[in-house]
Amino acid sequence: DHHKLLKESEVALLKKKFLIGAVLSFFVIILSFPEFVPLIKEIILTPLRLLILFILTAPVLFWIGWQFWRGAFYGLKNFTANMDTLVALGTGAAFFYSSTVTFLELIGRSGFEVYFDVAAVVTTLVILGKYLEANAKGSASEAIKKLLKLQAKTAHIIHEDGREMEMPIENVKVGDIVLVKPGEKISVDGVVTFGSSAVDESMVTGESMPVDKKAGDEVIGATINKTGAFKFKATKVGKETFLAQIIKLVEEAQASKAPIQKLADQITGYFVPVVLVISIISFIVWLFFGPAPALSFALINAVAVLVIACPCALGLATPTAIMVGTGKAAE
Repeated sequence: DHHKLLKESEVALLKKKFLIGAVLSFFVIILSFPEFVPLIKEIILTPLRLLILFILTAPVLFWIGWQFWRGAFYGLKNFTANMDTLVALGTGAAFFYSSTVTFLELIGRSGFEVYFDVAAVVTTLVILGKYLEANAKGSASEAIKKLLKLQAKTAHIIHEDGREMEMPIENVKVGDIVLVKPGEKISVDGVVTFGSSAVDESMVTGESMPVDKKAGDEVIGATINKTGAFKFKATKVGKETFLAQIIKLVEEAQASKAPIQKLADQITGYFVPVVLVISIISFIVWLFFGPAPALSFALINAVAVLVIACPCALGLATPTAIMVGTGKAAE
């Protein structure tokens, strides 16, 4: 429940960030393309329009997208590059270039294009991906909770003198003899010692038909005894039971990365330096061999390389795949 509260607060914050980002990005797009809304061109002068774009984009980049900058900073400290590095690099290049153009425009020395829309929309889209991913992990946690609810609460222990005593399953020890009556849940894993019955194991194995059990057969905790009564010797209790192991596997699957994600991170480690080198080469080539004004074209093309390298598709595709896969697997 504590884990659920933490997850819910994280999901709520990401949802809030996405909604605010979506609203701000909408206005950024409208103001970025005044040719499609002639009224804006008539009412707002270009310097003022660019300044409004700067004011609208800054919170999207540095509040809504703060986690990417933090991730990129820690990556830089450890001399590694990851998804956050690419997002920060692409959106940061677009924003800082556009900010420079804006302030040049304010002093009447610009005339270049701005790319505030790229910085705002890409950040918002990747935050949407993070929101979908957090939501998926929340649904997997709910599946774990359902698994925990399958467990029996008590067990009928048979003492050496033949007395029967009901106790919580937490108190059952390996070697205890447990009596299971018709219609009851089997408390822990064990081996049948006396009697026979048919057991519904569908909640653990998926087997829809009841399985016949006799002396010497293994029984699984949380499965339901159908017809007869029998006694079994507890062999696995607590964290060792079959159900506990399933819960552990689901939790580990949630916390760990898929091999393909690790591969993507490795590729990113090489991809970021390559992108930076291509960006620098583009700048040099356009500066020395490009048409006038050479510096402007060199800057625009160097920034374009960084922006294009930003993996906005990965930011949505990966979390969506995780959302569907994790939810279904947990079920």
